[in-house]
Amino acid sequence: MFPFIRTELARAAAIAAISLLIMSQPAAAQDQRRGEPGQFDFYVLALSWSPSFCEAAAERSPDRVPQQQCNARPYHFIVHGLWPQYERGFPRDCQVPSPRLNRDIVSSMLDLMPSPRLVFNEWDRHGTCSGLDQQKYFDAVRKSYDTTKIPDKFLNVKSYLMVTPDEVEDAFVAANPGMSRAAVAVTCDTRRLSEVRICLSKDFRFRDCPEVDRRACRRDKIAMPPARGG
Repeated sequence: MFPFIRTELARAAAIAAISLLIMSQPAAAQDQRRGEPGQFDFYVLALSWSPSFCEAAAERSPDRVPQQQCNARPYHFIVHGLWPQYERGFPRDCQVPSPRLNRDIVSSMLDLMPSPRLVFNEWDRHGTCSGLDQQKYFDAVRKSYDTTKIPDKFLNVKSYLMVTPDEVEDAFVAANPGMSRAAVAVTCDTRRLSEVRICLSKDFRFRDCPEVDRRACRRDKIAMPPARGG
């Protein structure tokens, strides 16, 4: 190879390396921000329809149904979690290992989140991204739940309901002044309602969230199994 060709190739390789380094710096900074506690745009309150969870668990493994949640107590919508979100994407596992969760806090949340494992898991994955200490994060979970009214028609479901995702969203919008259809999304499995996800600002006001809404259930009809004991 001629010397000048070798020199030009070396120069081109050096320029490419420098350009790659420059372009990668903003991406690296963004990746760091995505895991920084307290740096997010809004919350998603995920309300799980407990009868669907228990029915699906029984179908998968009848001998391993979570008894604390799926016993005779008639749970309806329970809190799956309160999730910090970006306008696009979300942070997760912001402190590894996470600070060990106080068991008194776990016990205090079992009326809304009837599984110690769920409480621990939500703190590790999502609570550590909130920028709040343990007590304040779970106070925020409770406040977000208290801010959201469950429609009366879903408080005492005694037999199977067949609903459309739009019907469920409309019921939540009607029960919660200030909530729009773009602030709530219904998720489902192959045939059952799984969750209702509600978007809240950091001061717990309903707010629109187009990306969450785009991930909503698209089935025509979904089932809502009755509450335990129904």
